[in-house]
Amino acid sequence: MLALKPEKRPRIGLALSGGAARGIAHVGVLRALAEHNLPIDCIAGTSAGALVGGTLAAGMALSEIESIGRSLRWRDVGRMTMSRMGVQSNERLEQYLRERLPVTRFEDLPIPFASVATDLQSGKGVILKGEGDVPFAIRASCAIPGWYIPVTDEHGRQLVDGGLVANIPSDVARSMGADIVIAVDVNAEGAAFLGPSLSIISVVLQSMMLVQRTASLYQLAVADVVIKPRVGHIRWDELRRAEELIAAGYEAGVESIPEIEKVIAAATKAKRKWYQIRRRKEFPAKRPITSLT
Repeated sequence: MLALKPEKRPRIGLALSGGAARGIAHVGVLRALAEHNLPIDCIAGTSAGALVGGTLAAGMALSEIESIGRSLRWRDVGRMTMSRMGVQSNERLEQYLRERLPVTRFEDLPIPFASVATDLQSGKGVILKGEGDVPFAIRASCAIPGWYIPVTDEHGRQLVDGGLVANIPSDVARSMGADIVIAVDVNAEGAAFLGPSLSIISVVLQSMMLVQRTASLYQLAVADVVIKPRVGHIRWDELRRAEELIAAGYEAGVESIPEIEKVIAAATKAKRKWYQIRRRKEFPAKRPITSLT
């Protein structure tokens, strides 16, 4: 990897997709990037991507993130509830993170981080960043509608899983000041384990995947590099296959290093920041909420 001073290299952002248990593959990708000394200047995450990205942004060591990935179980995330809004509450996830994260306030994060949720009433995306509580923000991004009850924020908004609006938050990473966005899509292979749709549940899952894939086309186009772990054969609920998921993420990350280096080299050598200007003209970014310097 190119050894460049921070002021002489492009800012690099990660956009980590949702994907439930498959999100553990993000951990392997992070390991691959770290081993090749790839600097990360900001992170945007949705659902499982927010969970993994938030731990890295908080300064947690990769070895500890890997340990959490291997040991996390659904009982650590949610518990049964009597609410008519969902089957479970995922308050346990917030508590789990609060007990483990080195820092829990956005203002104190070593790496700027954004967690993507969805306003259930308006259907609009809610970008949680800059200030506030990190465990709450991650919990909101992971509140799968229909299963987990919505999470209510201080403004009275009912927040649910960010995957409904931006499952691969590339534009969010761009809006945080990233010149180069590296996206990780753990759903790129679809649901290979289902095979042909022969039942109602398989039709539902395949249909959801198709809708989400179509909605993600813009986000994929915004990214400069897309890493696609080969995990289509693993179901979204199979947390116990963490070792396999981490290995797949690592393999995909290593395979992407040459492409990443090429993009960084091109952006670094470009004169008058033409690369950044071109990308932002093609995909206008929202004005950053906070300074990331």
